[in-house]
Amino acid sequence: MSSSNAGNRPEEVQLATSAHVKYIQSLDTRKDEYDYWLTEHLRLNGLYWGLTALHLLGHPEALPRAETIDFVLSCQHESGGFGAAPGHDAHMLSTVSAVQILAMLDAFDELEKRGRGSLGGRAQIGHYIANLQNRQTGTFAGDEWGEEDTRFLYGAFNALSLLGLLDLVDVDKAVKHIVACANFDGGYGVSPGAESHSGQIFTCVAALAIAGRKDLVDADRLGRWLSERQVPGGGLNGRPEKKEDVCYSWWVLSSLEMIGRTHWIDRDQLIGFILRCQDTEKGGISDRPGDMVDVWHTLFGITGLSLLEYPGLQPVDEVYCMPKSAVERVLSRYKK
Repeated sequence: MSSSNAGNRPEEVQLATSAHVKYIQSLDTRKDEYDYWLTEHLRLNGLYWGLTALHLLGHPEALPRAETIDFVLSCQHESGGFGAAPGHDAHMLSTVSAVQILAMLDAFDELEKRGRGSLGGRAQIGHYIANLQNRQTGTFAGDEWGEEDTRFLYGAFNALSLLGLLDLVDVDKAVKHIVACANFDGGYGVSPGAESHSGQIFTCVAALAIAGRKDLVDADRLGRWLSERQVPGGGLNGRPEKKEDVCYSWWVLSSLEMIGRTHWIDRDQLIGFILRCQDTEKGGISDRPGDMVDVWHTLFGITGLSLLEYPGLQPVDEVYCMPKSAVERVLSRYKK
């Protein structure tokens, strides 16, 4: 699909960029609403989702930089890990979001000055993450309570590589664990023997990409399984016999991008599905047309459109789910 074709779409199915920017800006002004407090456990993740969407929409300045950095650092524990909000327990997922936010804002210098813990800065975060690895199996836990999942393995690789500290963990053992999660259909599950799922496929393939081991992926077999996730309405689902959902525009498409098989799906059909899920007046994108919008689906609808080279969007990095420009800026610091 060429950019010119996308740009000629009828007015009613254009991306409502200004409405989406205003929607994301409004999210932290709803403190009198019950849902705001119900989602406190997702606050730092939500900030990452919204900020990334704004960067891809071409409006990185739409959230105040200094206040954003202050909030992120207020969530850090002495261990180096970050909680979802001030006072919340540290967790891998919120720690990864914190690192990604600081990377996008080019704020690692602020982290070095103001980071908590005896080591301070990047090193403290790196050791927090490294201590969550099971050195026998290579897997990672989400927090001190020990639940293990390939999401946490990917998160560890994502954050540590952005910090230039991937050598703190046993990469080879982690890679062996990912290989053990592979299935006969080319996909990957949450653990060895578990059913293939689009979200887990992303975490495994992206972790292998960061480790420089995409050679271990059966690209044709996996590409076939992923391309079969497109349903007649144009959207993508997470596994066979499930409904389409905008978020899989990211999980499926990014994996196809990493293995060079994005052209195996109907791009125009997927673009149309994503655009039908947006609220063009109040902003935001929902899981399916007509449903309530949320910042999670807003981000993954926009990242899907970015991978499809929709006009006006900044390129997204298919491995890190951040703007390519930010990833290249950060990783270039560690090249010898």
